Amino acid sequence: METLTLYKDEITWHVACQVDDIPENGGACALINGRQVAIFNFARRGEWYATDNECPHRQQMALGRGMIGSQGDEPKVACPFHKRTFSLETGKCLNDDTYQINTYPVKVDAGLVYVGV
Repeated sequence: METLTLYKDEITWHVACQVDDIPENGGACALINGRQVAIFNFARRGEWYATDNECPHRQQMALGRGMIGSQGDEPKVACPFHKRTFSLETGKCLNDDTYQINTYPVKVDAGLVYVGV
């Protein structure tokens, strides 16, 4: 019998910003390790999310300025330019299966927002 060994990727937490830097029920962008990351304060749900800032549809750095909402129970962000909609939990494009974005874990502690990469 073959034994599989699974390795969990290590998460490195980076201070992205202060809580007050992200508007309630909105987003903003932070530069983390040379990568633009969109951070969202989904206050209506009491949840925080982080994704790539780049919308893969037209390679525009715009998702941090997108509108957040829900599709059923799925939290989402819509690109402000072409309305591609992405799950904030999985990164899956909800209205076009050809696109996907990365998502990152977020934690908030002592007024600071941390993003795990």
